[in-house]
Amino acid sequence: MEKVDIFKDIAERTGGDIYLGVVGAVRTGKSTFIKKFMELVVLPNINNEADRARAQDELPQSAAGKTIMTTEPKFVPNQAASIHVSDGLDVNIRLVDCVGYTVPGARGYEDENGPRMINTPWYEEPIPFHEAAEIGTRKVIQEHSTIGVVITTDGSIGEIPRHDYIESEERVIDELKEVGKPFIMVINSVRPYHPETEALRQELSQKYDIPVLAMSVESMREQDVLSVLREALYEFPVLEVNVNLPSWVMVLKEDHWLRESYQDSVKETVKDIKRLRDVDRVVGHFSEFDFIERAGLAGIEMGQGIAEIDLYAPDDLYDHILKEVVGVEIRGKDHLLELMQDFAHAKTEYDQVSDALKMVKQTGYGIAAPALSDMSLDEPEIIRQGSRFGVRLKAVAPSIHMIKVDVESEFAPIIGTEKQSEELVRYLMQDFEDDPLSIWNSDIFGRSLSSLVREGIQAKLSLMPENARYKLKETLERIINEGSGGLIAIIL
Repeated sequence: MEKVDIFKDIAERTGGDIYLGVVGAVRTGKSTFIKKFMELVVLPNINNEADRARAQDELPQSAAGKTIMTTEPKFVPNQAASIHVSDGLDVNIRLVDCVGYTVPGARGYEDENGPRMINTPWYEEPIPFHEAAEIGTRKVIQEHSTIGVVITTDGSIGEIPRHDYIESEERVIDELKEVGKPFIMVINSVRPYHPETEALRQELSQKYDIPVLAMSVESMREQDVLSVLREALYEFPVLEVNVNLPSWVMVLKEDHWLRESYQDSVKETVKDIKRLRDVDRVVGHFSEFDFIERAGLAGIEMGQGIAEIDLYAPDDLYDHILKEVVGVEIRGKDHLLELMQDFAHAKTEYDQVSDALKMVKQTGYGIAAPALSDMSLDEPEIIRQGSRFGVRLKAVAPSIHMIKVDVESEFAPIIGTEKQSEELVRYLMQDFEDDPLSIWNSDIFGRSLSSLVREGIQAKLSLMPENARYKLKETLERIINEGSGGLIAIIL
């Protein structure tokens, strides 16, 4: 099942074409890797017998020693093979055997006339061996591959020591990073589990910031091939990161400080995610924020490049925000339930007049229509019109009318000379430009300006006599119930 999943995910990321560009220095085991890869994964899954035989014939030659075997780039098989992985999953697969970068001690890249000239698919004329290695590596990865595999060695597979490979290895990695395709590195070793090999694997992984696997290419098994593909899959770019905030944070208003803090933390953290491999590392960074208790990886859709992360908030933070929103410290479940009942009643009352409040703010006049529960129905009454009879059904329902009235309040203290008045104006206006609301906190005669103005407004509102209020209500009732559109007001 794992094999099917790996091929399925890679096929999704590459559009069904799994093209491996195998690059590196000479005498590292590139041709052997391709041969074993084909024998373990590709050939057994080619259904057409003729295609399988042709692919078998196209396998590269490999041998021990210092002599270079691959002297020109080679596509294996020459035409991409369609392999059947499982029901509904067929992929096209092909490997490219590159000319390796030269290393000291290798034989075969020079002849008696100097640098060996070799043929390539990209030029009509033969080109020098070292040039074919550089150009071939770039072209193979950029134009003919969906995944790159760098083969290097610890020096245990042949007669060339490890230090002779380092320069070529670095050049290959630089070339691949410049191209930008996903790639991994394989250390070909006769002792892949030795502590020294493991130390080299970790060193190269940190040095190049790529996944590095140590294995004996000559003894490679199907599981090793799947490990290479799985690690390569983690090198594909992340296309989408979904971060799930705690559900109760999501119901806060968008401009609430906590919700903004969560959103800022997400922006700051996920910007470091470039590859699927980065997701695990970045998830741990969320715990650095005080308002995030922990973060967990909810899942990764490998084939689609989508990662999903869940964030969890501390329990005491919920209590703090609840107190902030409600305005009262919650003493327990009983207290919370009591408050919820009060708030539910207040919300029911508010819902009846909320539309009217919007209307009165916009137009100066708002009407709250009565609810069904407010209506009272009189007893049905039989009425007569000439020779015909009918039934009168009369209902009475209170409607709430809101009128916005702009109340003017004036405060004009007489304080003395013109200069003293100018000083008072300057005092009132000193912070007005930076904070217009600060003027209300200005101290005048031992009292704030806001309290003086509020007192004046309250005094005017209380001046409206009871009989005037009653007459205004009576007038509105007649206009609405009798449908009279005319109104003459005489204010005495």
